[in-house]
Amino acid sequence: MQMSAPVLAAYSYCEAVTGQQARNFAYGIRLLPTDKRNAMSALYAFSRRVDDIGDGMLAADVKQARLEETRALLDRVRADAVDDDDTDPVAVALSDSARRFPLPLEGLDELIDGVLMDVRGETYETWDDLKVYCRCVAGAIGRLSLGVFGIQTGARSTERAAEYADTLGLALQLTNILRDVREDAANGRTYLPADDLAKFGCSAGFHDATPPDGSDFTGLVHYEVRRARALFAEGYRLLPLLDRRSGACVAAMAGIYRRLLDRIERDPLAVLRGRVSLPGREKAYVAVRGLSGLDARTISRNQTWRRV
Repeated sequence: MQMSAPVLAAYSYCEAVTGQQARNFAYGIRLLPTDKRNAMSALYAFSRRVDDIGDGMLAADVKQARLEETRALLDRVRADAVDDDDTDPVAVALSDSARRFPLPLEGLDELIDGVLMDVRGETYETWDDLKVYCRCVAGAIGRLSLGVFGIQTGARSTERAAEYADTLGLALQLTNILRDVREDAANGRTYLPADDLAKFGCSAGFHDATPPDGSDFTGLVHYEVRRARALFAEGYRLLPLLDRRSGACVAAMAGIYRRLLDRIERDPLAVLRGRVSLPGREKAYVAVRGLSGLDARTISRNQTWRRV
């Protein structure tokens, strides 16, 4: 299917947004063929718009109105009612992607629902409560991405692919929550479950570079790291179901976050001092490892041994 000049321009805009706003994500999708990279950029650009509304300085009622306007735009995309020469490049690119790939666009409705939770200032008593939020803002993106990647011919356990994609999204989101715990606190947001905070004496929150007096902040971080690792282990079972380049993309993005998790585990207080990140050379190593298929082969062997 050939692209018109306006559609090409729309994808270029989305790719620029992705490169500027999401370096880890952009690093991973470089490994995809052009059509899939375009679609992933369109998904990111739409998601970024939703997130920016939620994170902006507007009043809560204005944010809610803007989010519902964005949902109305999504309805136009769903109805295939966006022309190539529409003035909104994100809508043009997303509409073209939806024609080319079986995208479960209801996942973007879930993303809007999750950001509305942020706008309402919701907090989470238990991990089960937080999972609902994580599935909206990250699990849904995993399922949308699977619509772009597709399933490799002859792969086993394909009926669980969407579940694995969803779980991998939860792993990435929990890692984000740990990394951004102080930044979120400064913005008046608490994502970690209240019962976990209470268990480790951290209910007072995280407002400076030192944990609350008398708390076991290290214990809290290690507890959440173990939870994230279990999610990664389950979500990584998606890799053998994907073609080589799609698997490399997922392995690169997830691998970057797993290494972030390693750094956080080694030095839990680092998340209170500033944002933990990986240097470019380490990201490049993760990308090469993903492209080699090493992670996918390891997981496939482990699954074979479990069946024996």
